[in-house]
Amino acid sequence: MSGAPVAPHPGPGQNSLGQNSPTTQAETIFEARGVNLRFGGVHALTDVSFGIRRGELFSIIGPNGAGKTSMVNCISGRYRPTDGKVYFKGRDVTGLTPNHRASLGIGRTFQNLALFGHMTVLDNIMVGRHHLLKNNFLTGSLYWLTGARKEELAHRREVEEIIDFLEIQHVRKATAGTLSYGLRKRVELARAMALKPDLILLDEPMAGMNLEEKEDMARYIVDLNEEFGMTVVMIEHDMGVVMDISHRVMVLEFGKKIAEGKPEEVLADPRVRRAYLGEDDEEEAPVAAVSAAVPPPRKEVA
Repeated sequence: MSGAPVAPHPGPGQNSLGQNSPTTQAETIFEARGVNLRFGGVHALTDVSFGIRRGELFSIIGPNGAGKTSMVNCISGRYRPTDGKVYFKGRDVTGLTPNHRASLGIGRTFQNLALFGHMTVLDNIMVGRHHLLKNNFLTGSLYWLTGARKEELAHRREVEEIIDFLEIQHVRKATAGTLSYGLRKRVELARAMALKPDLILLDEPMAGMNLEEKEDMARYIVDLNEEFGMTVVMIEHDMGVVMDISHRVMVLEFGKKIAEGKPEEVLADPRVRRAYLGEDDEEEAPVAAVSAAVPPPRKEVA
């Protein structure tokens, strides 16, 4: 899938790949209000508030230790805020478990791979469908006498569509633990997609990848946003990718939100330059230095 077609120059309301951004009137699918997260005396997040519109590709960036993964964990339910509230589709989900939130339509991948290494690629992806199964254990035991087999076949068809989309047909029967790192990243994305989430959380989806793998993954993320209609929240350290494909970006520093907006707006924000470059309040960093730390949006995808 490498060698993606050159994207058109962006028009009004588009990112640098020419994707249309959701309008300001679009439904807010997720909202954080005054989120604080403390571990003893450590303040991981301090009074963080933001909203994500349905259909957005929303990135969270910041220096190491800024609180990015902590924020994603508060969205997924892995962490419960010390103070503040989180809402999904207008519902207060602050006290709900990760499994409950998954059943409502929140899926995620992890920075560190969480695949079942002894299982096949197909079986790993099927795990993502478990909450969608309607037949219980008893009806499942009567496999050939009930609709359980028909249900499984329907789920397998949807999983096969995801396998085709991510171009992993050739490894569908392979054991996950034998795959290359880049392929395992794709399998984990496939499993998260199998959940059929309305909101998918991607924690450093391109970490450890080579350039070709990053280009492929960036295109998959754009396509799952457009073709599958999934709202995407992404943590990613490759600022070139972030600025290319995001509709909006939020920047955290020491657990606090310091900027939020379109990629070009965030790039120009002096607070972001200070966070990445450590420049003085009274000084303006040279454009070249800023670009080296946070590259400007590209007009093409190689």
